[in-house]
Amino acid sequence: MALKIKEKGKLGVLPLTALVVGSIIGGGVFNLMADMSAEASLMAITIGWIITGLGMLFLALCFQNLSKKRPDLDAGIYSYARAGFGKYMGFNSAWGYWISAWIGNVAYATLLFSSVAYFFKTFGDGQNAVSVIGASILLWIVTLLVMRGVKTASYVNILITAAKLIPIGIFILAAFTAFKLDIFTADIWGTATKGFEFSDVLTQVKSTMLVTVWVFIGIEGAVIFSGRAKNKSSVIKATFLGLMTVTAFYFLITALSLGLKTRPELAGLGQPAMAELMKSVVGSWGAALVNIGLIISVTGAWLAWTLYAVELPYQAAKTKAFPSYFAKENKNGVPIVSLLVTSILIQAFLLLFLTSIKAYDFMYSLATSAILLPYAFTAFYQLKYSMQEKSGAKGRTRNIVIGAVASIYAIWLVYAAGLDYLLLTVLLYAPAVVIYVLMQIKNREKIFTAKEFAAATALVGLAVFCLYRVIDGTLTVI
Repeated sequence: MALKIKEKGKLGVLPLTALVVGSIIGGGVFNLMADMSAEASLMAITIGWIITGLGMLFLALCFQNLSKKRPDLDAGIYSYARAGFGKYMGFNSAWGYWISAWIGNVAYATLLFSSVAYFFKTFGDGQNAVSVIGASILLWIVTLLVMRGVKTASYVNILITAAKLIPIGIFILAAFTAFKLDIFTADIWGTATKGFEFSDVLTQVKSTMLVTVWVFIGIEGAVIFSGRAKNKSSVIKATFLGLMTVTAFYFLITALSLGLKTRPELAGLGQPAMAELMKSVVGSWGAALVNIGLIISVTGAWLAWTLYAVELPYQAAKTKAFPSYFAKENKNGVPIVSLLVTSILIQAFLLLFLTSIKAYDFMYSLATSAILLPYAFTAFYQLKYSMQEKSGAKGRTRNIVIGAVASIYAIWLVYAAGLDYLLLTVLLYAPAVVIYVLMQIKNREKIFTAKEFAAATALVGLAVFCLYRVIDGTLTVI
């Protein structure tokens, strides 16, 4: 069910597209060349981008098709999982997406204050006590802005999105002029023999997956706000405009960077890597420009992801999947309890993790792992819904193929993410079992079906196994 707001408060193609681009292009793009080069060569990176590009395209087609076929499912990812696989899986999808959204903001905070530290040395490397205070202040400024209304926040996001693309565009132009083909083509496979070795290249490709998915998260942004859109066509247009815009930027940034420095040099760049790379091309003013761009970009992404993080619990509460108080609105129609709970959780994680070693790497990997389940349910529902359509229905075969390819991509991502991060993600999912059980009891509904009980039991079992590994020291991702 969509919010009951006046038509003039609905969102059109421009603000929806800005939400998609604004949330996708956050902090990750400014460290993309270092993150990708850390464990992968040119060809592995290229293969990784091809897989991710196609996978995200088919996921976007799932969002497009489901938005047209099921316009009644206004909460996007959450409602797709619920409609296709029942209340418990729908609840987990909402919970996982919510976790991913606000943990991603903690990752943004690390990069943001690394850039602020470029101008103000008090912030050290962006991971000291002063940075925690600065991130906390920004957190509550964003919270107050969102309190003024979703539409107000979304139009502020349009301005921020436009501003963040300027330094990225300048970097692309500067990198193009300094591009060196001999650097670009040196050691393209990154193997001991300097040639193609399947197992080695596969390992390299897998290592890029969390990075590429992290910088693409947000493609579903327009769908999340489909209940606030002027019409469904606006959602579809915004999704594809956002995808095409971001794909073009990522391809150019990665390819051109590989022609500026060798892979070990790129991997060794500090945060944000784009600033150091720009400095080597045009001088100090380039680093300053990129750091300003990152500050603007991350602020915009933080705002967009706060909107996403607030919307999912609100929509889930309206269907009695989340506690009813998450549906409480203020006078501006903002889910105020959902906003405050989300902001408090971000604050807690800022205090706990912002000063940790490799806080950014850990947080973006955890946020990416958490969102894999909601993405997978969307793909699975696309496949299930299409297969249940009558034989001969218009576009049925095409939609089955879309669902099948997106489902294969989703399964590949779970495999590529690796066991350690998935186990740590399970620790965040496990407490939700208690909340779900309490909600079902309150609603006087059956708690679990047989399959749901098996899934919940497996989830708790994996969480216990993860805790055991953390305690005995064999799980040391952090």
